[in-house]
Amino acid sequence: MESKTSSSTVLFALAILIVIFQMASAGDPDILTDFVMPLEVPSVDASYFTFSGLRDLVGASSPDKFKVTKASMVEFPALNGQSVSYAILQYPAGSVNPFHTHPRASELLFLVSGTLQVGFIDSTNKMFNQTLQTGDVFVFPKGLVHYQYNADGNNCAWAISAFGSANAGTVSVPNSVFNTSIPDNILAKSFKTDIMTIQKLKAGLA
Repeated sequence: MESKTSSSTVLFALAILIVIFQMASAGDPDILTDFVMPLEVPSVDASYFTFSGLRDLVGASSPDKFKVTKASMVEFPALNGQSVSYAILQYPAGSVNPFHTHPRASELLFLVSGTLQVGFIDSTNKMFNQTLQTGDVFVFPKGLVHYQYNADGNNCAWAISAFGSANAGTVSVPNSVFNTSIPDNILAKSFKTDIMTIQKLKAGLA
């Protein structure tokens, strides 16, 4: 009887460890094939693994406002199951990529040109910020709130970001807070301000 109880305890402990491991390593699921083909397509060739959506950026001039061009699973279906995606980030002079998170992946940013002020906030509310120079690489840990700002008033900055997920997801903090249906009185109490201030902030994001 004691042996059975001991075995049950061990199995239960192993089950708990498996659940904890799965939670800790949550991300894109592993696939059991070399790649994932679209259901409606019986076979693919090399063109399926080629994405041309970034060609227009080669030699392009600076945009009027901050711009992200993605190569994620949405734009590039061949990434399904590959746990990787890409984005080209363009920061005109004085522009910002506002506070946001990527719930399913960390972000590895490579600054191709210009300078950027970047930072993230950890779960203890500690800020880690840095001024990047051309050629620098910075990592934003998975799920943490972060930003990028081009403080140069004259020059555009360009960066390439890689993500450890085919669909990293982006949650904009300003939009999630002020462009949703959260009542103004709850926002005012949460930010210890008045409703008029909340309404002004919402109007600024509109």
